[in-house]
This record gives sequence, structure tokens and C-alpha cells, in this order.
Amino acid sequence: MVSLMNHAHRSFGDDPGLVGRLGAAVIRGLQEGGVAACAKHFPGHGDTDVDSHLDLPAVDHPRPRLDEVELPPFRAAIEAGVASIMTAHVLVRDLDDSLPATLSPRVVGGLLRKEMKYDGVIVSDDLEMKAVAAHWGVGPAAVKAAQAGCDLLPVCASTEAQVEAIESVIRALEAESLSWSAMDDACARIRRLKEKYLMPYRPPDPRAARAAAGSAGRADFSREIMDRAGMTA
Repeated sequence: MVSLMNHAHRSFGDDPGLVGRLGAAVIRGLQEGGVAACAKHFPGHGDTDVDSHLDLPAVDHPRPRLDEVELPPFRAAIEAGVASIMTAHVLVRDLDDSLPATLSPRVVGGLLRKEMKYDGVIVSDDLEMKAVAAHWGVGPAAVKAAQAGCDLLPVCASTEAQVEAIESVIRALEAESLSWSAMDDACARIRRLKEKYLMPYRPPDPRAARAAAGSAGRADFSREIMDRAGMTA
């Protein structure tokens, strides 16, 4: 995780430079081992006092502060070649005073894609979270996220909500309020990620996975990481 979060167990710290360096190291380590990394939550979720699972948080910092604190870890992640970046369901008023980052063309297409020149996969946060679902609805939020420039639109719990999101995107394409060329570009980015990290595809072996996850060596290594990081189980 590369974002500045105000929860100790979800952050490398409160120093943007340190977060950027450690985040980049994790990204390189994961991706050299064949695991696609994701930096989140863009453009920053650290300085909020509302849980976006429950309602829409807002950030009132001016752009110079964002450039100094919130954005440097993401710039470091991009320089490290991070495979994907997840957006935040956060209203950053100095970037867009009406739409949260996930749904904002200014934030996703403008800041992340054009200004910061990120060409990897952009993933929205879960569209069933109340920060967006309670204000826009899952279907309209899926369309707005796609219009903003998100490539992947997770809807993580309800089958009915998943169907609503899919049908809303299809209707938007048919009505030409969503661009087919933009969807083709999104599919191409996702395909490149899959080709890099999933090919050649091998079906998972649940028995081998359980054996590896429960091995004494891995458990000892996990405890060592936690001890050295000052964490507790």
C-alpha cells in the first residue's frame, strides 16, 4: 500500500518521502516475484476523518499541499512501474468540488493519466461503498467511474449490484455517453497486465497453496517481519 493512511496498520508512516521509498521497494519486490502491485488510494486518503465505507469523506487541502504530501508517494510508485493504481472515494475539493476522485475526470483522466503520465491500469475502489453508492447509486457510479477514466470497476458483494453496474455500462455505451474507443483502451491495458503477470496461466492448486501458507518457514518469516516492523499479531 502506498497511500498515506492515518491508520497505523495500513501505512508506512507519515513522511511522504519514506512512504514513497518503502512503497516503491514493495512494488519492485512484488512485481519481480510475478505479483502485480496496486498503489492506493489515489490521490490520498490519509487526512480524512470519515470512513468511505460509510459516507463520503472530504479533503480541503490546497493543491500545493497535495503536491507536497499526498502525491509524492504515488509519483514514486509510478516511477517504480506499479501495475495498477486504485482511486479513492474522497472529495478533494481543490481538484474537483463536486465529484469524488473515483468519479472525477479531472482527477483520474486529468491529474493521474495526463499530468502524472500514468499508463497502467486504474482501478476504482469498491463501487458498493456508501461514499458513492449512497449518493449516486452503483449503476450510475460505474458509468461515471468509466467516464472518468477507470479501467476496472469492482463491485464486490452483491450479485444484483454487479448486474446493475454491467447493464448501466452497456446502456451508456449504446447511448454513446461512454466511448467505445476509451473502453478498447481500458481493455488493452488490462490485457497487457494479464499477459505480464498471468501468462502462461496455470490453474491454482489449493492443496499446494494451503501447504505453502501454513509452512513453519513462512510463519517464522512473517513473525520476523512483524517484529522488525514493531507490529503485533
